[in-house]
Amino acid sequence: MIDAHFHIWRQADLPWLTGPMQPRIFGPYEPIRRDYPIAEYVADATSAGMTGAVYVQANWPVDRYVDEAAFVAEASDQSGFPIAIVAYADMLAGDARPQLDALAANARVRGVRMQLHWHENPLYRFAAGPDLARDPLLQSNVARLADYGWSFDLQVFPGQMAGAAELADACPAVTFVLQHAGMLEDLTPEGIAAWRAGMARLAERPNVVSKLSGLGTFLRRNDAAHVAMVARETLALFGANRCLFGSNFPIEKLWTSYADLFAAHRAAVPQGDRAAVFSATAKRVYRLA
Repeated sequence: MIDAHFHIWRQADLPWLTGPMQPRIFGPYEPIRRDYPIAEYVADATSAGMTGAVYVQANWPVDRYVDEAAFVAEASDQSGFPIAIVAYADMLAGDARPQLDALAANARVRGVRMQLHWHENPLYRFAAGPDLARDPLLQSNVARLADYGWSFDLQVFPGQMAGAAELADACPAVTFVLQHAGMLEDLTPEGIAAWRAGMARLAERPNVVSKLSGLGTFLRRNDAAHVAMVARETLALFGANRCLFGSNFPIEKLWTSYADLFAAHRAAVPQGDRAAVFSATAKRVYRLA
């Protein structure tokens, strides 16, 4: 089984773990302001039967994107645990190709994430503006990922999904991996309707897949009923062959164990869909052995 979304880190490498507490979509994070080494992650993941994983960039200083990928590759080599990498690159650079060329020297890199999520609530805001997905320069750089055979991990809120769909249309040769099933944070009927409409718009794009990950982000708990609702709706729109599981550890470790998190997701995915969601889709999208 494959965990398609996790992080490891040395606290000293990440300014947001060493400086003042910063607003994050997952709330206060004092318990994880420490090293989270590969040995601890492997112990967590193998408790639920994981046999491989995809590391997703964790906001190192932007000029250390190569160092971050090298750190993860070394951790994989030393632990013997198979890990692919979704690295960071500045997709608003005039030409991102020098960054992508540098990352391509690391054979474990399979994609890029530059977080685009923006929200009216400053506590949930990350990107500089709400419409970066529509930026022609960003679209041009993301399209170049096809030359490397890499995907783009797409992180947006429902209000940004129309722009995200335009980005997917502008880059038909790139696979987009929607983070955290579209980050449903407004659980009012109106909020769920907006999320559902945005997800349907993205699901119409054949080059977009969705991660079932980060579903405790806004609840700050592992809620089996919420996981089941999001999984049911996402699977109905995308199908199992376009959905993949991610633990989002150690973020979700703020409120649950890996085994309990996986149990909630396993129960939410029908038996006939499990092989795809917990293994095959991730292997195909991230080109894992």
